[in-house]
Amino acid sequence: MVTTGLRPRRSAVLRLLVVALALAGTLIGALGGAAPASAHAALTGSTPAQGSVVDRAPEQVTLTFSEGVAMGDDSIRVLDPQGKRVDDKKLRNLSSDRVVKYGAGLPPGLRDGTYTVAWQAVSADSHPVAGAFTFSVGAPSKTTAPVAQQEAGGGLVGALYGIARYLAYAGFVLLVGGAAFVVACRPAAALVRSVQRLVVYGWALLAGTTVAMLLLRSPYTGSGDLADVFDLGGLQQVLITKPGAALISRLLLLAAAALFVAVLFGAYARAHEPAGADGPGAAGESGERGAADGAGRGAGDAEESAADGEEPAVDAAEQARRRKDLTFGLGFGGVIVATGLAATWAMAEHASTGLQPTVAMPVDVLHLLAVAVWLGGLAALVVSLYWGPPVERTAVRRFSRLAFGSVVVLVATGLYQSWRQVGTWQALTDTTYGRLLLVKVALVVVLVGIAWMSRQWTGRLAEVPAAELRAPEEAAKETEQGTEQEARKEAGKEAGKEARQEAAKEAEKVTVGASAAAATAGTAPSPAPESGPAPESGASPAPGETPATNGTTPTADDAASPADGTPAPDPARAAQLARQHAALRTARTKRRRDADPERLGLRRSVLAEASVAVVLLVVTTALTATEPARTEAAVKATSGGQSAEAGRPQVLTIPFDTGGPRGKGTARVRLAPGRSGSANTLQLRISDPAGKPMDVPEAKVSFTEKAKKLGPLSVTTRHTGKGQWQASGVQLPVPGKWQLSLVVRTSDIDQVTEIKNVKIGS
Repeated sequence: MVTTGLRPRRSAVLRLLVVALALAGTLIGALGGAAPASAHAALTGSTPAQGSVVDRAPEQVTLTFSEGVAMGDDSIRVLDPQGKRVDDKKLRNLSSDRVVKYGAGLPPGLRDGTYTVAWQAVSADSHPVAGAFTFSVGAPSKTTAPVAQQEAGGGLVGALYGIARYLAYAGFVLLVGGAAFVVACRPAAALVRSVQRLVVYGWALLAGTTVAMLLLRSPYTGSGDLADVFDLGGLQQVLITKPGAALISRLLLLAAAALFVAVLFGAYARAHEPAGADGPGAAGESGERGAADGAGRGAGDAEESAADGEEPAVDAAEQARRRKDLTFGLGFGGVIVATGLAATWAMAEHASTGLQPTVAMPVDVLHLLAVAVWLGGLAALVVSLYWGPPVERTAVRRFSRLAFGSVVVLVATGLYQSWRQVGTWQALTDTTYGRLLLVKVALVVVLVGIAWMSRQWTGRLAEVPAAELRAPEEAAKETEQGTEQEARKEAGKEAGKEARQEAAKEAEKVTVGASAAAATAGTAPSPAPESGPAPESGASPAPGETPATNGTTPTADDAASPADGTPAPDPARAAQLARQHAALRTARTKRRRDADPERLGLRRSVLAEASVAVVLLVVTTALTATEPARTEAAVKATSGGQSAEAGRPQVLTIPFDTGGPRGKGTARVRLAPGRSGSANTLQLRISDPAGKPMDVPEAKVSFTEKAKKLGPLSVTTRHTGKGQWQASGVQLPVPGKWQLSLVVRTSDIDQVTEIKNVKIGS
């Protein structure tokens, strides 16, 4: 018993896939705006501290991180108020067993003022991190030090690298899952062109994205300039890093995977050809009866061999042994190659750092393999059902069991990874990683629910009698066998008709020419003798006569027909008629297939599974680029319960327009050190559109914490110079998100109020 698998309504398939891709795009956009780019290793402390004012210039600047990072001599830069680099340009590794610390030396005799520390590193899980902060010597001052506005791993290069990472996961899933479906569930699928293309496209996608990631790696972790893709020096530096080694290893394994695919769709496919087939593609893309008739190939081989006088038992045993050896070799080699490919992710991402890496890396490999076998096998089943020959019921059941085992492994490894990366129940809702994990779990639940529906459809297929499916198949075969004969007959008729028309035209020309010649000579044509009954077609002339002396004009049939009287068919016309018959046969089979509710329900449920799987893969990719909840919690613990962004000087730029004369300008507010429970200093500077300081009649500042119903707390400022105001001892009682309200009045009647959010640490 089989499930039909001819062409569906492509519009319905495309609509569902478009919806899935739209959801995926929405998730990508939402996740891109919700989380910082790839912030895995975090800065947990520094000396001097962020925003601090020291009496004397320090001998060095040190940075402490939450996990291991890779840094170079240019990773830490210290800039003076004029933007000139003042450190010694040599990285100092101050790390110990449990502390990750790096530093940069400073020369003696630094002048008073505000200094900027800009740093950049690559975390142990291959993601770039960067940041900047200031400290002051003696007293704060103005600074013009340039600080990069783009986040590490952001911009165009970051977007391209993220797309390449997602496509690499997709290629891995299609390659591994599609091959597993062929070897473990349906060997006859090795003859199906749609499955062949799926696996080959998966290999090509993974290979192409791996090369792209290797080239993008240097600008992704460094300058962020797309032109640096062709920097051979940067590429050489990438190759000696752990992520670079992982990408090179992936390319080498893909070379072995190419050999695997060649054997799978070469020798393995030929070993599963039915009797009488000329090759894996002999049946054609739409028919491909070899895959559909694979279940009964043994009996057919035996009968044909016996008819030729061979020994069918020996041939069948040899063929079975060959298939068994190929299956074992492909299975063993495929597991090794797939495990190696999965390890290239495990050795360079989350599993390679943090808690229990020796356990986490093998678990991560199993997790990736389970995802690939489940989702990639699902993709192979989709293309088999929609763009391939009929699929055997036993193949669907085998995949159902394989998918169930993959889900069990996925759940077990996922629970361990969740505990390792999240740590607490509260982190599931308080951190970006935890919320993404909840979304992933919800999608898996939906996917399992749809898979259960597919399993129910498969169970219903088992109740359909085989005779109901055998009759349409036999009718289709008979129709196909008669197509060529019908095409030849139709082409012969068309050729005879055309030949008769051409002969009639030639005969008419000859008659007109003879009449004209006789009239010119002045001789009347002799009357034609009465003709007797016309001779039958194919009769010979009388002895001594020829067709010309007999007075009989050659007919169209005599001119166009060969000796046997059969008109020669036109090959082009025959091919056109064959295509028309094939299209009609496909339409009839499609109508018959769509009239079967069980098979239609199975195809739709499997397609829905594949659509949800696309979105699930997007969320999984986003998880690998998000700071784990444990890391975020560790950063908060070392910074007094606040994130790394809190507890540092807050600088806000607020444009305004009161609507009156000279009513446009920009206000710059700086609150340092930006902590609650301590005296903060507020500095306000107002400038005109040209950037020059501008005085206004009134400027007022207040703070409000709506969540705790605090405020507004007014700040009393004093005018310290043209366009400058300052307030000392600003007390904000609790940390959190406060609203800063700025009131600017430029005349007696022109006034505006601007509100901005500011995060206050503890």
